Amino acid sequence: MVFSKRRFWAALIAAAAFCAPAAHAQDSASQAPAAQNEQPKVFQFALQNGMRVVVVPDRRAPVVTQMLWYRVGGVDDPPGLSGLAHFFEHMMFRGTKAVAGDQFSRTVARNGGQDNAFTTHDYTAFYEQIAKDRLPIVMGLEADRMANLDLSDKNVRTERDVVLEERRMRVDNDPQSLLQEQMGAALHLSHPYGRPVIGWAGEIRHIGRVEAQDFYTHHYAPNNAILVVAGDVTAAEVRADAEAAYGKVPARELVARADYVQPPRLGETRLAIRRPDVRLPVFARTYRVVSYTEARPGEAEALDVLAQLMGGDANSALYRALVVDKKLAADAGVSYDGYRRDSGSFTIYAVPRPGVSLSRLEQASDAVIAQFQKAPPNPADLARAKTQLVADATYQRDSQFAMASAYGRALVIGLTAEDVEEWPYRIRKVAPATVQKVAASELVRTESVTGYLMPEAAKPAAPAPARQEAHQ
Repeated sequence: MVFSKRRFWAALIAAAAFCAPAAHAQDSASQAPAAQNEQPKVFQFALQNGMRVVVVPDRRAPVVTQMLWYRVGGVDDPPGLSGLAHFFEHMMFRGTKAVAGDQFSRTVARNGGQDNAFTTHDYTAFYEQIAKDRLPIVMGLEADRMANLDLSDKNVRTERDVVLEERRMRVDNDPQSLLQEQMGAALHLSHPYGRPVIGWAGEIRHIGRVEAQDFYTHHYAPNNAILVVAGDVTAAEVRADAEAAYGKVPARELVARADYVQPPRLGETRLAIRRPDVRLPVFARTYRVVSYTEARPGEAEALDVLAQLMGGDANSALYRALVVDKKLAADAGVSYDGYRRDSGSFTIYAVPRPGVSLSRLEQASDAVIAQFQKAPPNPADLARAKTQLVADATYQRDSQFAMASAYGRALVIGLTAEDVEEWPYRIRKVAPATVQKVAASELVRTESVTGYLMPEAAKPAAPAPARQEAHQ
C-alpha cells in the first residue's frame, strides 16, 4: 500500500493503493489553502451527457494516466447473480465490432501504454497510462466499449468460465482468501458487502447474455461515470478530447442504487476453519466500523491513526507486543478500510510462532486493544503515527496513478475534492482523546467476527490388513 501499513487482507492491499490525497478542485480551478499551497491546481467540469471530468495537471513528464470510474460494484449485483459487476470488468476487454477480441489492450500496448481494471463493492475502474499525444486514442477506445460492447453468447460464456477459473485459483485454493470471504459474509448480515466481489461460484454460473445486456445497459453509461485524467495536459485539452470521444455517447436510464440500513448485530461471530492445505495458521478479527462517508468529523481520520498506532508498522503497539516483546507471533498488523459508501471495516491479524496457540494470540491482541480503549495514546507515538501517514500520502504525489486514484476513489463514493485535499490537515488535527474514543466506541465485540485458520489435523493411518497365509 501507499501507507507503510502491514496488510493481511489482499483486498485491502489493493484498495489502500488509492489513499493518497492530492489537491483542491472546484468548477474551474482554485489555489489550495495556504497550508497546502504546494498542491497543484485541479479542474472539474461535466459533459452534456452527464459524465463528470477531473483534470490533475502534472508537467514532470509527457505522459498521462486516464482513469474511468463507474458507480457500479458488487453491491449492485442483482439477487442471485453475485459477481456480475466483477464479471463486467472482464467483459469490457472482450471487444466491440470496431475493436474486436483483445485488440483493446493490443492497441494500447502498440502505442507504448499499459492498461488494467479493478472492481470493489462500490465501484469499477479502468485505466490506461500512455504518452500524452496518445490520449485521444485511449479515450476513443474507452468510449467505444462504453457504447458498443460485444455481448454475444460466445463472449459471455467464455468470460464466465474465465471468472470461475479465477475464483478457483484465487479464492477456493487459497485458505486465507476463504477465511476473508467467510468473515465478510458473517460480518455484514443482510448487507451486500457480505457477498464476495468475485461472486459465489454457483451464482456466477447463472450469468447469461440477457443478464449481461441488462446490466451493461443500465450501468455502463457516461452519466454513471467519472473520468479522471492526470498528467501533462491542460483542462482545455482534456475537455476538447473528452467531448470528441465521450461526448458522442448518449446518456442512458440508470438503475437507482439501493440504500441499505444495516441491522444491528446482537453478538459477535466466531469462525474456526480447518483445511489440509493450511500452511500458516492465522488469527484475525474484523470489526464493522464507520466509514469516511458516514463518520462524524474526525472519526474516520482517528480510525486511520488508530490503525497506524496499533498495527501499521514494526513500531506499532501490536507488532511490538506480539512479535518483539512476547515473541508470540511471526507477524501482526492492523488495517482500516474506510473509503466505502456504507460501513467500513477495521481488521487485526496475527500469525503465530511455532507452538503458540491462536487463543493465546487473541488474548494478547485483546490486551493491546484494551490499552487504547482505556487511555489516550502516548503523545510521542501519536505524533509519529500522524507524521508517517501524512508523509506517505505526500510521497504518493510522485505517482500520477496515485493522484488520479485519490480523486476517483473519493468522488465515486460520494466524497468531494475538498475531502481529498484536506485529508492531511485533518489527520494532523486528530487528538489523543479522539483516538481513545473511537477505540472504545467502534471496536465493539458485538460488531465483530473473529476467525481462526488452522491446519487440519492429520488423520490416523488405517490399520494394515491382516496378512493371510496362502494354502495349497
